[in-house]
Amino acid sequence: MICVLSGGTGTPKLIQGLKEVVDLKDLSIIVNTVENNYFSGVYVSGDIDVVLYTLKDMIDEEFWYGIKGDTYITSEYLEKMGTPEKIRIGDRDRATMIQKTLMLEEGYSLSEIVDIQRKYLGIESKVIPMSDVDSDIVIETDIGQLDFHEFLIEKQCKPTVKDVVYSDVPPAPELIETIEKSEMVIIGPSNPITSIMPIVSIGGVREALRDKYVVAVSPIVGTEPVSGPAGKFMNALGYDVSAIGVAEMYKDFVDKLIIDNEDKELSSKIKDIVGDVGVTNTMMKSLDIKKDLANFILKSRND
Repeated sequence: MICVLSGGTGTPKLIQGLKEVVDLKDLSIIVNTVENNYFSGVYVSGDIDVVLYTLKDMIDEEFWYGIKGDTYITSEYLEKMGTPEKIRIGDRDRATMIQKTLMLEEGYSLSEIVDIQRKYLGIESKVIPMSDVDSDIVIETDIGQLDFHEFLIEKQCKPTVKDVVYSDVPPAPELIETIEKSEMVIIGPSNPITSIMPIVSIGGVREALRDKYVVAVSPIVGTEPVSGPAGKFMNALGYDVSAIGVAEMYKDFVDKLIIDNEDKELSSKIKDIVGDVGVTNTMMKSLDIKKDLANFILKSRND
């Protein structure tokens, strides 16, 4: 079994490649939940839904959020009535969120709900929230404390970040066991600070990773993240915004770091930090490149 640690943008692109080259029954994906929150009265677990929609081939690849071809009747009518949504939610996407909200109120755990939705969609891979308990995330900035979505959406990532803090939460029931039973763990190219490290920081995860063969894909190419505000967060926590900074962050539990061809000159330094490095095209602009990257990662243990 292959286990993947995922956030909501970079890693789902890699999952598209993995879907083409592995048996989906042998794929388990542990998903960040630190950004989960309530919007417009419904429970939004954006990263989980992106992974589900990616596995079902229904993700809106223009935004890497929501369902392709979705309608926005409810959202548009709310705006006409003078109550615009903080997050624009499609109608079918909203149905997924409403079901989660209602089932949480009925006493189902998030893990149970995600598994029910996975089965409804006919997805063979396991999708596991990192925790059934919501974690608060606070972005300390030069204009005060902001929650993640205030920083990302309302402030458009403009404030200077001083620190990123999230609360401790227990692991979801299957999380540690899934890592322990895996032949290989892949850390996808998601935001290291707000997507990957919240998973790793959960009690027992770091220790479980140390006992497995772990390959990570750097989400930083050159001196910029491929997408999102990862650079600001890394700077705030004292890491260089580069593949070297990613290596430093992951060195305690990663056996090999995959970097882009553009960063080839960093190979020797990264090898000194994590022990092994792979160089290939990590800019996943087509399905063929995604498949090539997936195959490159899968064969890396035998190199």
